Amino acid sequence: MSDEESPRSADPSRPKPHPTREKLLDAALEAFAERGFHGTTTRDIASAAGMSPAAVYVHYRSKEDLLHELSRAGHLATIDTIVEADDPAAPAAARLASVMGAFAERHARGHTSARIVNYELASLHPDHRREILELRRDITRRVRAIVDSGVESGEFDVDDPRTTTNTLLSMGIDIARWYSDDGALSPTQIRDFYAKLALRVVGATPRSPE
Repeated sequence: MSDEESPRSADPSRPKPHPTREKLLDAALEAFAERGFHGTTTRDIASAAGMSPAAVYVHYRSKEDLLHELSRAGHLATIDTIVEADDPAAPAAARLASVMGAFAERHARGHTSARIVNYELASLHPDHRREILELRRDITRRVRAIVDSGVESGEFDVDDPRTTTNTLLSMGIDIARWYSDDGALSPTQIRDFYAKLALRVVGATPRSPE
């Protein structure tokens, strides 16, 4: 697994799992990335963690519980990223560029975990899936509020704010599918590119640095 940002590392004030649980989460992430959720067994996760299968059940009832915790932590970390990048007092264009740039950079740096938490939703138990979908709706609401603000201020030329918001988020999420640590663009370059791209999507002209 690449040396990328953990979905649990964005907010240092949020309690971290017990070291053994942390080890199992990292092992599950590695196994899910290599084999997919349905192709991974509890034995695979235990082996990657250097533990026995029985030891896994001391901390997690199933591999689905591990996926749920990874998904929850990843989405909460994304919300943290948006909150940190957003300045509600700034013009809408500056807010959108900052938020979508940070959103894209996060999906590049944490592309393995982001790919799992975004593309394995159907593997979650219905109750867990509902919880994660509510976190995703929270992310959407935050970005939609910026789009609506830009439309109201006249900074954005948008016919359909809902579809535009979904487009912006989909572009950022998809980075996790194709991004490679060995690729031509660094996460910082991805951030800058997507910040400008987001402004083009909403019909705003990127401002030159003063």
